Amino acid sequence: MDTVQAKERHPKGLWVLFSTEMWERFNFYGMRAILTLFMVNSLMLGESNASIIYGGFLALCYLTPLLGGFIADKYLGNRYCIILGGSLMAIGQFLLFYSAVTFESSLDTSKAVFWLGLLVIVFGNGFFKPNISSMVGSLYPAQEKGKLDSAFTIFYMGINIGALLSQYFVPLIADVVVDGQRDVHAFKWGYLAAGIAMVLGTVTFIILKNKYVVDPEGKPIGDIPKKSDAKDAENESAKFASSALLGSLTLFIVLFFTFRYLSVDEIWFSKFEIGTLVKGIIYPIIYSSGISLAILILLDKALTKVETQRILVIYIVSFFIIFFWAAFEQAGSSLTFIADNQTDRTFLFGWQMPASMVQIFNGIFVVMLAVPFSILWDKLRAKGKEPVSPLKQAMGLILIAVSYFIIAHNVKDLGNDGLLAIKWLVLLYFIQTCGELCLSPIGLSLVGKLSPKRFASLLYGVFFISNAAGYALAGTLGSILPATGDKFKMAQEKVGINLQDVLDKKVTLTPEQTAKFSEMHLPTEYTTFAGFTIHNLYEFFMVFVILCGIAGVLLALISPKLKKMMHGVN
Repeated sequence: MDTVQAKERHPKGLWVLFSTEMWERFNFYGMRAILTLFMVNSLMLGESNASIIYGGFLALCYLTPLLGGFIADKYLGNRYCIILGGSLMAIGQFLLFYSAVTFESSLDTSKAVFWLGLLVIVFGNGFFKPNISSMVGSLYPAQEKGKLDSAFTIFYMGINIGALLSQYFVPLIADVVVDGQRDVHAFKWGYLAAGIAMVLGTVTFIILKNKYVVDPEGKPIGDIPKKSDAKDAENESAKFASSALLGSLTLFIVLFFTFRYLSVDEIWFSKFEIGTLVKGIIYPIIYSSGISLAILILLDKALTKVETQRILVIYIVSFFIIFFWAAFEQAGSSLTFIADNQTDRTFLFGWQMPASMVQIFNGIFVVMLAVPFSILWDKLRAKGKEPVSPLKQAMGLILIAVSYFIIAHNVKDLGNDGLLAIKWLVLLYFIQTCGELCLSPIGLSLVGKLSPKRFASLLYGVFFISNAAGYALAGTLGSILPATGDKFKMAQEKVGINLQDVLDKKVTLTPEQTAKFSEMHLPTEYTTFAGFTIHNLYEFFMVFVILCGIAGVLLALISPKLKKMMHGVN
């Protein structure tokens, strides 16, 4: 199938949504590329806090789609929620731009504006993301739902073209190193570029939506619900008894405090350090809301046996992909820090690639591989050999485990001052991209095919909450990154202390040295996860190998059972 044939097979509205999403992803990934570096180098928050905040921010970006989906279904429609979301995200980026302008003159003001900008982006993303995804499925008549895997893969390519462009241009203008020193004032240009891109995406949608974003009969998709439509929608909506709502709320409260205790070792509030606040409030909200909502939906008495089993498949798959995103989203935190501090980034002709640009390889490989993967699924389907969707996702998990296994063995002998060759990060992103193409667009398609119509937006919200849980876990895992080579060098040069001796408890720091370590965000002990001490980068990466490897094998083993529960949907 060539490109012309591909375009003939899919409605033009797909390409409008493709371009809108492309600019939105330029906005989001451009900001994402420099976010943790800005927090560490300009806002002086430290790598551990930056990872936790990064994970919490991404998690909230995938929790608010639940609210955006509800408002679209009941009040504004998909179209106006996309416009509202795009406008909010642009405003949020301009707030980050202001924060990056003012951090040197007033750090406290800069931080306050930074938090506000992130919050505005979180809500903007909530309005934008679920609505544009659900509109893709509405472009196709019932008899062509088999094309959804291909459609979402093409749509996903739009996401990654935007990511690719942003991860090239934003680091060039925002992650600037002069004479071996990072220019901390350059970050502002990245946020400005991201805001302009979001304006372009929103304007593109406004201009083209009426002509092309229509259903197979030519009627507008996602318009404001009319009163008659609202009646129909009410007849098709889930009906929850008061007892079910109260039970779900009670469950949420119990789970919140349970997860809070597991995260920060306290139930009430006595620790107010920023990383602790994120881990102890945002992360428990994510985990608790996902479980509570999932159970609430299953309490709808109108559910048939087939609908219930199909929804359970969505839940089971959503649980397993938490581990994928926890590993994949190290790109913006721990992998960026490793690229920045312990990687030889010398590229062609001696050019030093900016650390934030290393993420670009994911975008490059998606653009290269998205259409071939789409063709592969089409050909396998034609031959009756296409793997069931959960098995595809199991393949994605196993691939990401393989990528971390390879990188773990290449950092094993680096020591405290060795540099990782950039080719190994390139290989990691190649393998992870193959895994991503097996898992992420297929997951979006699966929700569209398995969801009862009355639950479409809510179940997309549940799916995005599972992404949010993955990002929250990514923040937790990123924060256990052990000391990289730059930390050992800094401790020796600025404090005159061998950091390895401090970590091994061979040296006791004086109060003055402890204060300097705290000021420079240098660790004084090894990090831990699930009771295990992480001594080095090898052990850090093996955490992801074990988590994703076990999850991938288990999902593959239960895929035949899930296929039966899908009742004919592949």
